[in-house]
Amino acid sequence: MAKANKDSGTSEKRERILAAALRAFAQNGFYNTRVSEIASQAGVADGTIYLYFKNKDDLLISLFEDRMEWIIDRLSAELEAVEGDVLKRLRTFIHLHFRLAVERRDLAEFITVELRQSAKFVKEYENPRFADYLKMLHSLIDEGQRQGVLRADLDSRLVTRALFGALDEVLLQLALAEQPPEDVSDEADQIADMIIDGLLVRHDDSPPR
Repeated sequence: MAKANKDSGTSEKRERILAAALRAFAQNGFYNTRVSEIASQAGVADGTIYLYFKNKDDLLISLFEDRMEWIIDRLSAELEAVEGDVLKRLRTFIHLHFRLAVERRDLAEFITVELRQSAKFVKEYENPRFADYLKMLHSLIDEGQRQGVLRADLDSRLVTRALFGALDEVLLQLALAEQPPEDVSDEADQIADMIIDGLLVRHDDSPPR
């Protein structure tokens, strides 16, 4: 029982540090944030940070892994709950990506802006969580092509990267807006309509070029 309580306390303290780091990075930027500021916001001593993380870059990477796991779990649950064809699930994917801007603006800003400030993250980190996220999107494109709904003449991996790039750019603008919209359904629908229309198989004429 004592070990269980200790493990629970360790997990709780680590989460407090991660939550404080997310707030600090979003408010002040990765480079401008000091470890001591994160410790203060988390209510722990400065040295406690280094019991869980090697340095600020390691904290940034750990924060990304943890929050991406949360995003992937939520996305998986929402996609499983969608009844219908692959196009509805693709639209659900796009809507959830944009909802981060209004539901978790600090997280959206962290993912779209602050991660790119760490040279270690950009150059050295293999980024398995991001790969998992892309795999979910790629599987939807693949499924649509197998069903004959989406154009099979397009490289599904290229489409996946291009689609994510478009979503990431719009999410960046929403996250950094001085007055972000309270509802991003219209933006999500516009992007989904544009993307899906370009990917759909057309039986009445040749695919658009």
